[in-house]
Amino acid sequence: MQNKEIERKFLVDMNKSGIELCDYPHLCIEQGYLNAHMPVVRVRKSNDEYYLTYKSGGVLAHDEYNLPLTKESYLNLVKKSDGKIITKKRYLIPYDKYTIELDVFEGAYEGLIFAEVEFESEEEANTFTPPSWFTEDVTYDRKYHNSYMATDC
Repeated sequence: MQNKEIERKFLVDMNKSGIELCDYPHLCIEQGYLNAHMPVVRVRKSNDEYYLTYKSGGVLAHDEYNLPLTKESYLNLVKKSDGKIITKKRYLIPYDKYTIELDVFEGAYEGLIFAEVEFESEEEANTFTPPSWFTEDVTYDRKYHNSYMATDC
């Protein structure tokens, strides 16, 4: 399935958020990268669903294709991943008309937390006013892209 993904990414200060994570639904995510450079090719387990994802070039906006995989296919492909397997819990937090996807990393990146917000248009993304507990916009900082984190390149 093709999707135009337009998103911004932020570091957060959870001490200022007033949020209790146990109050929100979450996904347990594990993902590996078969290609970490453009185009990005990723395999992901999200709870009990499995996907192969292709992302075209672009940072703020890019095309994304998600293709369903079987568990067996995922397990076979994830072994072929370059670098680290990224593991995290993604909390889904309503904010105004948006959903904040709050990623709490485990494993190699234990302690790292950042938030992503998706938008309908680039104009909407560029005029978004984040909540006060968002500290830094890291949308264009590649060290916070999961593909970079997996391969450190």
